[in-house]
Amino acid sequence: MVLGHRRLMTAMIALLLAIGGASIALVLPSVSERNEYPGLDSYRANQKIEQVSAAGGYERPLVPVVTLADGTTVDSPGVRAALDAAFDRAATVAGGRTVSYADAADPGFVGDDGRVTFGLVYPPTAEVGGLPGSALGEGTQIHEALTDAMTAELPLGSRVQVTGLDSLATGTDAGGLNVPIKLAITIVAALAVLIWIFRSSLAFVPLLVAFVAIPISFLGLLVVSPFVTIHETTVIMLPLFGIGIAIDYALILVTRWREEHARDQDDAEAVHRAMATAGHAVVFSSLAVAFGLVMMLVLPIPLLRSLGVGGMLVTASSALVTLVLLPVLLERYGRRLRRKRGLDEREEAASRTWTGWARLAVRFRWPAALVTTAILGGLCLIATNLNLNVPVTENLSTSGPGYDALLTLDRADVPRGVLTSFEVYVPPGQDVAAVSDSLADVDGVHAVATSPANRDGSSILAVLPVHEGGDPAGRETISQVVATVPDGVMVGGNITQQIEYLDATYSMIPWMLALVALVTFVVLARAFRSLLIPLKAIVLNLLSLGAVLGAMVILWQWGWGTEAVLGIQPDGSIGSFVPVTIFAFLYGLSMDYEVFILSRMREEYDRTGSTRRAVVNGVGRTGRLVTAAALILFFSFASMAMGGELDVSVFATGLALGILIDATLIRSVLVPATVAMMGRWNWWLPVWAARILRVPPSPLVPDRPDDAPTESEEPTTDAPVPAALRHG
Repeated sequence: MVLGHRRLMTAMIALLLAIGGASIALVLPSVSERNEYPGLDSYRANQKIEQVSAAGGYERPLVPVVTLADGTTVDSPGVRAALDAAFDRAATVAGGRTVSYADAADPGFVGDDGRVTFGLVYPPTAEVGGLPGSALGEGTQIHEALTDAMTAELPLGSRVQVTGLDSLATGTDAGGLNVPIKLAITIVAALAVLIWIFRSSLAFVPLLVAFVAIPISFLGLLVVSPFVTIHETTVIMLPLFGIGIAIDYALILVTRWREEHARDQDDAEAVHRAMATAGHAVVFSSLAVAFGLVMMLVLPIPLLRSLGVGGMLVTASSALVTLVLLPVLLERYGRRLRRKRGLDEREEAASRTWTGWARLAVRFRWPAALVTTAILGGLCLIATNLNLNVPVTENLSTSGPGYDALLTLDRADVPRGVLTSFEVYVPPGQDVAAVSDSLADVDGVHAVATSPANRDGSSILAVLPVHEGGDPAGRETISQVVATVPDGVMVGGNITQQIEYLDATYSMIPWMLALVALVTFVVLARAFRSLLIPLKAIVLNLLSLGAVLGAMVILWQWGWGTEAVLGIQPDGSIGSFVPVTIFAFLYGLSMDYEVFILSRMREEYDRTGSTRRAVVNGVGRTGRLVTAAALILFFSFASMAMGGELDVSVFATGLALGILIDATLIRSVLVPATVAMMGRWNWWLPVWAARILRVPPSPLVPDRPDDAPTESEEPTTDAPVPAALRHG
């Protein structure tokens, strides 16, 4: 159809490209910079707090620590007034509001010796809320201004230090490489890999597909924007992800076309053969990626939905351009882009390196499977230590001004939990004093401070816990506070929203896993006409994902080599949004490679009737291709990890590690080893299952000996051979 309507297909893609380019200008002004969680009680509480005070809510407080001169305490004449003036200046500098000893003379804001006191400075509501997780280190540029402003109002000899979770996360780089630079790095790395693969002008064809597919995906964003909030993170991620996935799809089709062309196929026939084989794999691969990302659409978090929609759209546009525009380009210009025939002979043969590797994997299949499974299983075991909570201070910086201020609090016996103070919104008509007294009696609460009533009659209480919100004891304190407040009173704050976000997101994961696995099983069973292969693919995918999370624990929680390699100091926790997002993206991308390899194995088995030949020939034909595709995606995600916000670096390194683990241990070792182990059972699809799936059955028949002639080698007879027998 495509080659029969070349001009129409080319015109259609050109039109979509033009509209997509215009869509970029229409989408960018409407993207959201805020993180919204409409289903969370704590989010609604924070919204109320922001509405009545324009500060606080989800924003983490800065904690100025004041040490008075020797012989002076907070009760000395004139000191409280000076503190009041100092924190008023702090509120002006920060553009927000403060809570301190000067407001209500609460002893909870004073150290044991009476010389050390502290307060909470709530910055104004940020236009950019940051990704939900442990993204710390923002706003530290105002520390010096706060220190100077407050010192000027305090008695002589007083010292001001500023701490807080953001102050202690000094290893986080809020700058980093911007998106155009990262995109340029990705393109250069991808082009280098493509030149290594093709060594001809064909290297530019997959890049062309990517350049066409990405603007078209923005057209999709414009279409869905009235129904789904498009977050700015999606706009940043989409071109970086699109470069990798579009090149992957184009790469597999161009490689197969080159192989078919080397067999003396004419231009059109080579395209037909490539589409019937590699094109088929692209269709099912894009479906696998889409099913992996669709789970993000059912989460109650608009940011995650936006990422899921963006990933699905760029995957769909990449598959569309690959299957519509690329056949036309190959049929019309492919011969000119290829090298001379004399330099092209190796394209028809399988890779010697990967064929030899596949023979080793088949020969030593049991040891290879056991050793690889042990490595991956060990990483999965480490993944059980995954910490998604807000970081605790002992895992943050142990030097610098923020840490010095924290030590001052320690010496004054002020609990570190005050750094994760949270707020309670009391609506008009409620007895504020009664609510405050009841919260002060909760185990684990250090102090409760009441801010002046707002214009609408509501009040905001600051709850200072003993234990940090990242500790189990701190989370238990928050749970008790939530259970204690009367109806109508709402508990907010950064830490409260983080905890509720985790509960809302990860309580649904088992159900989503089951749904995605079921749909994937049906799709792959149809693609491979097998019951065992899709089941094994799902198990290996989950094993790969568990191993990635284990590697994330080593890299970002334990911090083994992180600062030396990436120049970023880990904080002992993984952003709460990271695992679910990594799973959604990697599930489809990992299945992507499995579809490529197993499709070729199935094709070889149908041709030869031998599982061993299917494994050796399949890996020999696809090993170099999968390696190149994995390298391109690896560079794409690695560029995202270069500098910038901590959560983005954690997310990007997780994807890069996942691609690396999947392309090496899983696809290069476990897949060929397990297929060789299961033998003829790989290809079994009984009649009853084939009827349900509406595909031809695949009976269980013995493998052909390796020295038996293949279908293409057998002499032809006058009697036609039934398709079911030809394909085993």
